Amino acid sequence: MSRPTSRRYFSNSRAMGVFRFLLVMLVLSTANAIQAATPPHRMLWAWEEPEDLRFLRSTDTGVAFLAASLLLRNDSVLVRFRRQPLLTNPGTFRMAVVRIETDRKTRPRLSPAQSRKVEEIVLHVVSITGVSALQIDFDATQSEWRFYRTLLAEMRSQLSTNVYISITALTSWCTSQSWLPGIAADEVVPMLFRMGPDREEVLSRVNHQGDFVVPQCRTSLGLSTDEPKIMIGKDRRLYYFAPRLWNAAAYNRILTDP
Repeated sequence: MSRPTSRRYFSNSRAMGVFRFLLVMLVLSTANAIQAATPPHRMLWAWEEPEDLRFLRSTDTGVAFLAASLLLRNDSVLVRFRRQPLLTNPGTFRMAVVRIETDRKTRPRLSPAQSRKVEEIVLHVVSITGVSALQIDFDATQSEWRFYRTLLAEMRSQLSTNVYISITALTSWCTSQSWLPGIAADEVVPMLFRMGPDREEVLSRVNHQGDFVVPQCRTSLGLSTDEPKIMIGKDRRLYYFAPRLWNAAAYNRILTDP
């Protein structure tokens, strides 16, 4: 699934130097009361754009904001932290999202040391933003599944049990034999947009089966405001991606969308 992203990453050490200021400013501009760990049933993704979400008045809608993007390359973990302001009302549920990518030209070693670097950054994101919910967005290939599973287990062991861990998922992970059972995450969010050339085949298979085969994929869905709404199953938490900045009109449309 293609998401807008910047390619200007920093080395782990250099990024940490500016990290505190940038995310502290983010926290100050979006200061919230203590929040429950379980997200509400509707979440808006706020990607790397200046977003003003103060039109959200109800506690039944939260915000999953991109806090950091990581690029795994060779032995390194390159980092880009959020630079754009994010404004929400006090009390709005916030979830920090960390996007992970792997360099396709200089493949990462996926070593234990690299995993620890990723873990360090993620734990720092949770600490400095003061959130009690975290989402990892990593389109891991089959050769990366073992690394990802281990990373999630290590993060789970280091985070407070009150921190809710969500991960996004390719639909292919949910429609057949999968690596997902037993992962250390509270939620798996199948991404039902930007699905690529196998979209119709995947949807046909899911419709025939009545739901996703993998139980972990039956609690939430990821949708986009610029594609037809696809509903699978009932009582799902819905995450919405908007290709343009959020505003009250765009939000009201998803409320009235059948």
